[in-house]
Amino acid sequence: MPAPLFTSLITPPPVASAPARERFLHLLRLALAGGQFGKLLLSGPVGGEDEVERLTVRLVELRGEAQLSFLWRHRTKDVTKNQVPEAGLAEIAALLGARFRNAHLHTSAEEVQFAVSRKGRETLRVTRLDAAEAPPAAAHDKAKQRPLDIAHPVWSALGLTHLVKGEPALVPAMARKWKQINRFVEILSSAVEEAGLAGPVRVADFGSGKGYLTFAVHDWLRSRDLSPRVTGIELRDDMVRLCGGIVDSEGLTGLRFDQGDVRTQPVQPLDVMIALHACDIATDHALHVGLQSGARVIMSSPCCHKELRPQMTLPAVLRPMLQHGIHLGQEAEMVTDSLRALLLESQGYRTQVFEFIALEHTSKNKMILAVKAQGAAAEALAARRPELLAQIAEIKRFYGLREQRLEQLLSGRDQT
Repeated sequence: MPAPLFTSLITPPPVASAPARERFLHLLRLALAGGQFGKLLLSGPVGGEDEVERLTVRLVELRGEAQLSFLWRHRTKDVTKNQVPEAGLAEIAALLGARFRNAHLHTSAEEVQFAVSRKGRETLRVTRLDAAEAPPAAAHDKAKQRPLDIAHPVWSALGLTHLVKGEPALVPAMARKWKQINRFVEILSSAVEEAGLAGPVRVADFGSGKGYLTFAVHDWLRSRDLSPRVTGIELRDDMVRLCGGIVDSEGLTGLRFDQGDVRTQPVQPLDVMIALHACDIATDHALHVGLQSGARVIMSSPCCHKELRPQMTLPAVLRPMLQHGIHLGQEAEMVTDSLRALLLESQGYRTQVFEFIALEHTSKNKMILAVKAQGAAAEALAARRPELLAQIAEIKRFYGLREQRLEQLLSGRDQT
C-alpha cells in the first residue's frame, strides 16, 4: 500500500477511538458494500502548514475494478490518486479526526456528518433521505451488480426463477423477494468483512422458513471460499423437508436444515447468527443464542413487538401523543428494539438499527446488525458499559417497564 499523501507535513493530534468515529466508519463501509455510496467530503483541515483545503472521495471503475478516487483540493492545484477500496478505507480512517475535523458522507439513503471540535469532542448526525431527495447516480456509475448468481438451480427449485427462451430468468412476481435476498447478502458481506471472518464460517439461520436466505448465505460464502457450515432451523416440518430435498438433489455440502425452536437450541459455537421475523420474544431468545455462541455477527429483523406494550406506564407528557393505538404500538416497537441494541452494545458489539429494504418491498424492514468489536473499539465499548447499563435502567424507569426478555436471559433470571 502506498504511503498516504501529505501525512508527513503535520503531526496528527491523538484521536481516541470514540463511538462516533467508529460508527461513522462503520456506516461508510456499509454504504460501500451495499452499493449506496455517493461521495465523501473531508474538510476542516487540522493545522494549516500546507495548502490542502479539502478531500473528496468518489467510487469509480477502472479497467473493470472498483477504485476509490481521492481528489485533494489545494489552494492552487488539485491532486488525484486512486486506491483499491481496502487501502482507501484505511487511509480515510487515518485521516478522520487527525487530518480533517469534518466528514460528510452522501449515500443514496442518508447523509452522515461527523465532526471533531477543537477540544476533541466528536459528534455524529445521520439524516435519512426521502426517495425524491436521493442524489442521482454519477454518469460513470454502472448498474449495481447483484452478489448472487440467478442461474443457480436452487432458485428454480424455490420458485424464484424459470426458463425464458432456455435461459434462467426471474419470475416477475418474485422480483421484490429477489431484491430483499440480495440486499441482505450485501449487508452480510460488509459485516463478515468487518468481523474479519475466515473459513470455515459457521452460520445458524433461525426461522429459516422456505430457505431463501439460508441458501443465499451458503451460496455467497461458498463463492468467497469461506467454507460455509450453514444450518437452517425451522419449526415447520414441511419446510424442513422441502429445503432438505433441494440440498440432497443439488448435492450441496456444508448446508443442512433441522427442525427446532430457537428457545430450546443447545449452545454451539457460531460465527454468524441470523434471525429474521422471529415473533416477539423469540427475537430475544435468538439474540441470546447468538451471544452465548460467541457469534461475531448477529443479524436480526424483529417483528410482532408484544412484550413491552402492556407494561408501559406512559409519562404524562407523552399521553396526548400516545393515546392513539398506532402511535403507542410504534413507541413500544422503538423502545423494544432500542433496549435490544443497547444490551448488545453492553456485550461488546457495535450495533446498528436501520431499514435494510424499502417499505415498498416489505413492511418488516428493520434490521438490528451487531458486529463484535475488536481492538481499540472493543476497549471503548467496555469502558462505556456502565453508561450503557445506566441508559437501559433509565429507559425502563421512564416507561415503567418491569422486565425485558433479553435482559432477563443475560442475567439468568428467565425461567421459560
